[in-house]
Amino acid sequence: MQTAPRTVAAGLELHSPKEPGEPPTPVPGTRQASSGEGPSAQREALVPGLGAFQRAFSRVSQRTTGRASEEDPGLLRRSSRFLFRSLRRSKDHRPAVDQDQATAVPGAGHGPEELSRAIDGVGQQASPREEPEELESEAGKSVADLITEWQLLAAFEQLQRLETRLVAEKASHTFEQDPTGFARRAMDVCLHYDGLAAEIRAIVRETLGPDGVAADALAELARVVRAEEEAHPGPPADGDFLRTPRRWRQLWEDEVRRSAQERVQRAGAGEAAGLARLLAELGGLVRRDLQKVRLEVQPAYAAAGFPAWETYLRAYHGAVAQRLQELAQDARGCEQLYILLDWAANVYGSPNFLGAPDLTLSTEPLPRLLAPEVWAQLESDYTSFLETKIASCFESILQLEQSRWAAAVDPEVLQGRYHSSLSIDIHMLVAEHVKAAGSISAELEATTLRICARALGLFLPRFEKTFLESEAVSEPHLGANINACEELRTNLLARFPGAFTELEQPLVAATCIFQKRLLQCLQHNVQPLFKLLCTKAWLTQDTLQPLMDKVVAFAGHLERVAPPRAQGSEATWLDQAIPCVADILGETYKDDIQRHLEALIGGYPDIRQEHVLAILALRRLGRRRNHRLLQRAQDLLSAGRADTAGGRVLFEEIQVPASVDLLITCI
Repeated sequence: MQTAPRTVAAGLELHSPKEPGEPPTPVPGTRQASSGEGPSAQREALVPGLGAFQRAFSRVSQRTTGRASEEDPGLLRRSSRFLFRSLRRSKDHRPAVDQDQATAVPGAGHGPEELSRAIDGVGQQASPREEPEELESEAGKSVADLITEWQLLAAFEQLQRLETRLVAEKASHTFEQDPTGFARRAMDVCLHYDGLAAEIRAIVRETLGPDGVAADALAELARVVRAEEEAHPGPPADGDFLRTPRRWRQLWEDEVRRSAQERVQRAGAGEAAGLARLLAELGGLVRRDLQKVRLEVQPAYAAAGFPAWETYLRAYHGAVAQRLQELAQDARGCEQLYILLDWAANVYGSPNFLGAPDLTLSTEPLPRLLAPEVWAQLESDYTSFLETKIASCFESILQLEQSRWAAAVDPEVLQGRYHSSLSIDIHMLVAEHVKAAGSISAELEATTLRICARALGLFLPRFEKTFLESEAVSEPHLGANINACEELRTNLLARFPGAFTELEQPLVAATCIFQKRLLQCLQHNVQPLFKLLCTKAWLTQDTLQPLMDKVVAFAGHLERVAPPRAQGSEATWLDQAIPCVADILGETYKDDIQRHLEALIGGYPDIRQEHVLAILALRRLGRRRNHRLLQRAQDLLSAGRADTAGGRVLFEEIQVPASVDLLITCI
């Protein structure tokens, strides 16, 4: 971090003039007029006031390369303005001088040539007794040397002594006969003050540079700022520009902000890196700089009671906010917008951003990194892109399922259940985006949940229609889809309570459609076998075994369906339907058939006459007995119509096959 004070030539010098006619002794490191230089150059070397004025401007501009327009351009103008105003006030209280002498006041509308001639003339008319004191330290160093060597406090103390002397001499009307003499000396003081200000800027700029600045130089800077504040606590009542506060604390703060802004703007500049890499470099630079401020710079300033940490912190915070807002204007697409939001919320906003638990950004709340309206616009743009992206993801899921159906491969069986990756894909899609949004803000998380729910609601009917129209409809695929819908219904609602409530009914409806289609598959497989039971062939051959084989195979598929959906219902009253029909078909004592028929009609009041006729047709009783049983059944059905409202519905959904119509007609 240590950088020794620079050994460049003294930029601003205060020396006592030599005897008239004797050229001034050259100051080491300054340019001496050679014999080849013109008269104007020689005059500059011989006239102390003008020479110091021009050398100061030259060297200050060299020290602040390319930044003259940024370094308080009004300071010299203000100094000159106050100077001329002060001189006019002094002029009002002194005897009039001749016109030539009055027009020699700097700033009176003359160019450099006129200013040079005026000062030459006044210098020749100056009182012989005027002997400006020599400003040198005990070691013989000029103020300019002290400034250049960063002995800022010593330089300021000498300037303050000269300032006090000049103010006293002005008050005693010492310069009534020589106003430009006061002007030259006052301007030299102002320029040296400006030189001190330039060195303060230079120290701030180099503090976080590759070589850094020594801790004692930082402490010296803090001490000279405090000393100037004590010397100039407020504007003087008489408006004397020499005693006007220099506001170096504000100058220091402005330079800290400018330095932070320049360093932040350079991060990732000139590279074709992506946004993520640029933000990574930006975060690394800010982290390193603030760590250095906290661990090295702040202790040096703190010794002089200077609040460096908060100043640097707010400077970098403002610079990062400005850079981030610029990046936000160019961010395009869902990924870039999310990278920007995530960096602001989770990287820069992390309590561990500075890399150590004991280093935090601030104990006091900082302004928001992005203005509320900018943040809201970013979130709005992100959610707009997100809607399109999530819809595209659901489209990809559907295409993936279609490719699996086209492969004509049965779904996997995991843990005894038909398995489809549909529910896993949807779970991962929703969870990934909701988690990402939740890490940024609760509002964005809620918005993402609504987007996912809406997209899933649009996806379900498309998936159902596409599947049922495909050639992949089979018991295994139907079972896998039933399981997937059931997993989505139970798991999504449990994981995100309240967010997917509106999807429960569509998922249940899709499950019921797949269940009904599964039963239709069974009906399609066994219906041809039931037709054989309506012929004499079933008396001579075992036609029930193929039927039983189909039923057993179908039961095997149901075992691989989630338990709640493997049954048509969980009602136990359905269990007696098949035994009742079996008793009617298998009763050997025909007089007891009526008793079994009465039990069937009593247990299932939704049974219709055509169902009774179909069952009796399979039994093939005589016409007289059939007529008697049908009459009894009709009486029971008429009496039990009102009981169908109890919710026991079974036969109402069973259609009588057309092949049985002939038997019914015969009966």
